[in-house]
Amino acid sequence: MREPAPYAARPGLSRGRRHRETAPVNRSEYQRDRDRIVHSTAFRRLEYKTQVFVNHEGDLFRTRLTHSLEVAQIARAVARSLGLDEDLTEAIALAHDLGHTPFGHTGQDALNACMKPHGGFEHNLQSLRVVDLLEQRYAAFDGLNLTFETREGILKHCSLGNARRLAELGERFIRRRQPSLEAQLANLADEIAYNNHDVDDGLRSGLVTLDQLAEVGIFARHMKAVLAEHPRLAGRRLIHETVRRMIDTLVTDLTRTSAANIRARAPRTIEEVRAAPPLIGYSRAVREESLELKRFLRENLYRHYRVVRMSAKARRIVTDLYGAFVADPRLLPPEFQTRAREDAPRAVADYIAGMTDRYAILEHRRLFSIDET
Repeated sequence: MREPAPYAARPGLSRGRRHRETAPVNRSEYQRDRDRIVHSTAFRRLEYKTQVFVNHEGDLFRTRLTHSLEVAQIARAVARSLGLDEDLTEAIALAHDLGHTPFGHTGQDALNACMKPHGGFEHNLQSLRVVDLLEQRYAAFDGLNLTFETREGILKHCSLGNARRLAELGERFIRRRQPSLEAQLANLADEIAYNNHDVDDGLRSGLVTLDQLAEVGIFARHMKAVLAEHPRLAGRRLIHETVRRMIDTLVTDLTRTSAANIRARAPRTIEEVRAAPPLIGYSRAVREESLELKRFLRENLYRHYRVVRMSAKARRIVTDLYGAFVADPRLLPPEFQTRAREDAPRAVADYIAGMTDRYAILEHRRLFSIDET
């Protein structure tokens, strides 16, 4: 295995864990983080949490689990090219959605609205809360006791108020510093994965069409190139070949541009990375193409009337569940009743955020349908 670059995160120089542990044998500190994430309950639940389409709408649409695996694949490949720590990059990618609610961004927005009087709800903070507190697997501590660098990467966004309560972990938001290059990379790999795979799912669902996408620069360019090489190609193969080439363009440009940024800045340590402007990014031309694709998806997929209808149902489910549980915490499972004695709104938010799509639907029926028990 190649020696990591001087600006990469180094497990032997980690800022450590919240609870001291004996060093791992036959694996690095960041490999231990990755392994703990993969074995966590929250990671398994991602299989039944939606990406865009609710879980029961089809077996072949992306879930948070498949999305996280795709992010990890993209991020690790680029990390290798840039000389970064692949295990840290992968750990961040696999953990970045652990705190997501059921029903995707709609569920998050609904829970945030419910929690406004109590500090709000941010899924990045919830992911951190999952790995720091809510996972109950180890005898000596709550959470997964991950390294500072993995936790730093999980926390992509944070309000200043919350940053002040996070001590060392929130410092970079207050001082306007950057996380590690591994964290910066995982963030952009997330964007590459969900934009391009939402194109695939949107076409599979029939909510967007090839004719519509032919007006989007990056898609049109690659579909034209595919058809020039394979004139008779159609259907799913045409879509897969086009999306594959789109991803390759974005990943290649990200790698080249980031490498050039790193050479120009020449950071010698991870601390110099934190003091620099963001170094992982696209060229201007490719960034504009990526933004055009995002705008297309927002207008034509995320705001499609069928998605909006399902989102309205999801919002009602989350809001109803929150109201019922806060009004009477005795409806919660015993372990959450205990937490609710100290902070009922936050305990209810923890419970709802941990639900899968289908479990949230089932809990709603149990509470509001006279025929369910």
